[in-house]
Amino acid sequence: MHIAFVASECVPYSKTGGLADVVGALPRALAAAGHEVSVYLPRYRQTKLTNAKTLIQSLTIPFDDHYRFCSILDGGTHNGVRFYFVEYPYYFDRDGLYGTSAGDFPDNAERFALLSRAALEASKVFGVPQVFHCHDWQSALIPVLLRTQYVEDPVFREVATVFTIHNMGYQGVFSPDTLPLLTLPWDLFTILKMEFFGNVNFLKGALVYADFVTTVSRRYSQEIQTTEFGFGLDGVLRDRSSTVTGIVNGVDYEEWNPKTDKFIAAQYSFEDLSGKMKCKQDLLSAFGVAAQNPSLPVIGIVSRFAAQKGFDLIAQVIDRLVREEMILVILGTGDRQYENMFARIAKQFPDKISVKIAYDNALAHKVEAGSDLFLMPSRYEPSGLNQMYSLKYGTVPIVRATGGLDDTIEQWDPRNGKGTGFKFMEYSGEQLLSTVRLALQTFQDQSSWQILMRNGMSRDFSWNASAREYARVYERARQARAVPPVTVADTLTFANR
Repeated sequence: MHIAFVASECVPYSKTGGLADVVGALPRALAAAGHEVSVYLPRYRQTKLTNAKTLIQSLTIPFDDHYRFCSILDGGTHNGVRFYFVEYPYYFDRDGLYGTSAGDFPDNAERFALLSRAALEASKVFGVPQVFHCHDWQSALIPVLLRTQYVEDPVFREVATVFTIHNMGYQGVFSPDTLPLLTLPWDLFTILKMEFFGNVNFLKGALVYADFVTTVSRRYSQEIQTTEFGFGLDGVLRDRSSTVTGIVNGVDYEEWNPKTDKFIAAQYSFEDLSGKMKCKQDLLSAFGVAAQNPSLPVIGIVSRFAAQKGFDLIAQVIDRLVREEMILVILGTGDRQYENMFARIAKQFPDKISVKIAYDNALAHKVEAGSDLFLMPSRYEPSGLNQMYSLKYGTVPIVRATGGLDDTIEQWDPRNGKGTGFKFMEYSGEQLLSTVRLALQTFQDQSSWQILMRNGMSRDFSWNASAREYARVYERARQARAVPPVTVADTLTFANR
């Protein structure tokens, strides 16, 4: 089967979050299983390409004011996956992928509409896939275009679309005049299609028009069909429930494995954990707390600083948390209010908390390897990757039981020695604090702790199983294309007659 991925980021070329890791790893797993896979990406300023050949010099993309002319660059074939890059410097040659600290770029709708149209047109040259796999709102126009403006194009008639929601909180909502600017028909501006409280919602368009919708954990696929986590689109998803599924993200164990990790002070394994103490000492040194007693448990955090990550819970109980016998190391960057909050508490409690406001991949590896515990108190978490990295590194996760965190972490039970971490359900500082205290108490019994560590290290979250599940979804989507498609809009229209 030929699958074409269209996404706004992908490691190692560009990254702001877990989306990039998925688009970097899943195509490789699919290719290893025998599928033909291509990936279409923007060529950003940060995208490093060596002597990339221009395959299409000028591709015409219509806009209402005037045409844009982009190029398609050859990214080469890596691990069986063919990469193509859409080059249009006016849109993509910027410091950030989506915006600056002041907010999103005001022309994001135009930028990623160009990406979607360019991928469709370029595929006519390089090979039309059987399935377009689109990711998040930035490529959400592909299902919309294929079922509207491209519906009469014979080369796309049997092409299926699978759309993956990586985070329901980011939807691509723009003013109504975006439609004519992008030469999209006004009949899309209805409550049954792309209209959303008086604006145009790209994500909603994909949910209406894609053949199948996936998200990145089973629990999250259920949560987003509720008012609490649906961000206003839960009704659309409930109407599509028969074609909505959750597939947990995998982990790239070539990059995240303490046995082979090139960033850590000492390599170690399930069989031989002796190197972990060296990693802990190296981590304390990197964070400037080397003078602390290395026998104290270290709790690590590596995260994008955003409201969804639950850091307000830490603020609620920080005065009591610092009384515990532990050290907290925090690495990340993001919303200014959380950067300021962490900088403030690190200054207030320098003996207990050390913070680095940065995106640093090498240091992230050190946190995973050198910490004893890893904290993820998320308000919601579609999938989460760090908890799965932590398991592999023998770093015990403390998580809130939501989304992928709930799917991948099993509560530790000292009575039978089963479980991989610690979970709390209620979104409150008190629940977080009591769960941290339970984890720290368990840490004191090192014989049980060794069992707990090894339980996590034995779990396999490689991409192979997830790739097989995606392949089954692709096949179902292709079968859906074999019969006249019925969209949510059609269904609701019929129901309302």
